[in-house]
Amino acid sequence: MLRLNRMTDYAIVVLGALAHRHGDVLATAHLAELTGLAQPTVAKVSKILLAADLVETQRGVRGGYRLTKAPAAISLVDIVEAMEGPIAVTDCVDGAQDPCAVSNCCFMSNHWNHVNLAIRNALNDVSLEDLTDPAQLFPLPVSPSITEDDSQLSRQ
Repeated sequence: MLRLNRMTDYAIVVLGALAHRHGDVLATAHLAELTGLAQPTVAKVSKILLAADLVETQRGVRGGYRLTKAPAAISLVDIVEAMEGPIAVTDCVDGAQDPCAVSNCCFMSNHWNHVNLAIRNALNDVSLEDLTDPAQLFPLPVSPSITEDDSQLSRQ
């Protein structure tokens, strides 16, 4: 089974919050509040995403993290490789130094790169924007509505 690790899942959630508030600088405490993740987890994920150039930081009182690119320009491959390293289905694809026990009779050895490329291309076709639904994620606080009395005053 091909499965992303938990930190990659958390990275997608953090990036989703930043995508929803694209352009805003958000502190890790605020990101933790928005995502429901622990603040140390958000900080750890954010540092990895910073090293991968998916987010940038701003220091100071209003400091925090923001996306370096538009959500449509960040692919799932970018996120997975930032968190887990190059995509490799097997050690053959990853270039392992030690040959596996069945390397002398493996009928797949020359074809795993094809499989790996197909998976990579599929993940590359999905952007952060595709993964986020602004109507469902991280709702913005609703401003109080104008009462009927207020609207009548503004008409006078």
